[in-house]
Amino acid sequence: MLTMTKEQRRAWDIDGYFVLEGAFDPDEVAFHAAEIDNLRASPGWEPTNLQRGHYGWVEHGDPDPESFMDRRDLLSYHQCFIDLIDRPGVFDLVVDIMGPYLAFSMSQAIVRASTTEFEGYTHTDGGEGLRRIRVTETSRPLAMKALYLLTDVTEEDAANFTVFPGSHMRPFPELDEPVVTPKTPGAVPLMGKAGDCVLFSHSLWHGPSQNISGRARKTLLYNYCQQFMRPYDYAMVAEVAERCSPRQKRLLGDLGFDFRPGSYTYVPEDQIELIMNGAA
Repeated sequence: MLTMTKEQRRAWDIDGYFVLEGAFDPDEVAFHAAEIDNLRASPGWEPTNLQRGHYGWVEHGDPDPESFMDRRDLLSYHQCFIDLIDRPGVFDLVVDIMGPYLAFSMSQAIVRASTTEFEGYTHTDGGEGLRRIRVTETSRPLAMKALYLLTDVTEEDAANFTVFPGSHMRPFPELDEPVVTPKTPGAVPLMGKAGDCVLFSHSLWHGPSQNISGRARKTLLYNYCQQFMRPYDYAMVAEVAERCSPRQKRLLGDLGFDFRPGSYTYVPEDQIELIMNGAA
């Protein structure tokens, strides 16, 4: 499997993220963008009137591919979303960062519409509790994400993925400090081409900027966590298991036997071999 370059490792350790250019070729960009558009024809898990971070099962009401969408739990819609779990070249680097005792925990498709009504927001993954847990420089992360950019973002205020470099390793304003926004000093709005992939730590402060570019920004987000952690999505793994490779099934929580106490702490003996060599 591929491993990080020296430059990528340094960026991960210091900044909490790095950009992998050209993870998708142009045909793959067009294909995945079209599949995101197709999601609008089916019901799914999307934001409702619940608090931020909670999703309800709803019909998507706006067929316009340039309008806002935030769809979760993508695996049952198309084989391409399953195959992306352990995509060669990206998953290799995820394993290099996370180690082999990992799980896949979330899939998400987001379309950020061009509008003056949304000013962007900034957060960490895992909620308020996990953001207070910062591992040491030599530790594996608890969780991380791969963000696949399906739209060119070459200027600011285009729903840029905006980060605060280094915020994954140090206390950052919260509680008694001003609310962190994409305009807070220290924010870095990332530019990129469709097909680029951003790998970043769960505890890195990040979020979308406003989008007044006149064009929607489309992304896919895939989350990975250590194997003992609870996944965000896929409560019904059986729906997609028959379409998964052995490695993909393992990443979705199939340990090869029925659940037992301690199952997700002490992993099967073939874990390393399956994760490192189990794409077939």
